[in-house]
Amino acid sequence: MTQVATRGAARAKRHTRIRLNLAGTGGRPRLAVFRSLNHIYAQVVDDSSGRTLAAASSVEKELRGSSGTKTEEARIVGRLLAERARTAGVRAVVFDRAGFRYHGRIKSLADAAREAGLEF
Repeated sequence: MTQVATRGAARAKRHTRIRLNLAGTGGRPRLAVFRSLNHIYAQVVDDSSGRTLAAASSVEKELRGSSGTKTEEARIVGRLLAERARTAGVRAVVFDRAGFRYHGRIKSLADAAREAGLEF
């Protein structure tokens, strides 16, 4: 049995396995999430055309000075992304957690996006 050297490599392996069965289309694009140590990034991607339809992250100018916890920031990013996606005409998405556990900041972002009107 082979072992993966780092947690990052293990996550990348999980992400590759997930992406084999997950793709965004024009009618139902993919909501891709990336979580770094301090920030969270999310984008709505149409894989058939290779275009990003909407994006939001915690490093944007409006969110940079916020004093909330990282989970609260993820909730704000989720709401912001959902608003931008709806402006772009997207109602339903496929959620791509990118090998991260559906827990904490990832769950917070997803719940906020659902509350703001995205279906997944």
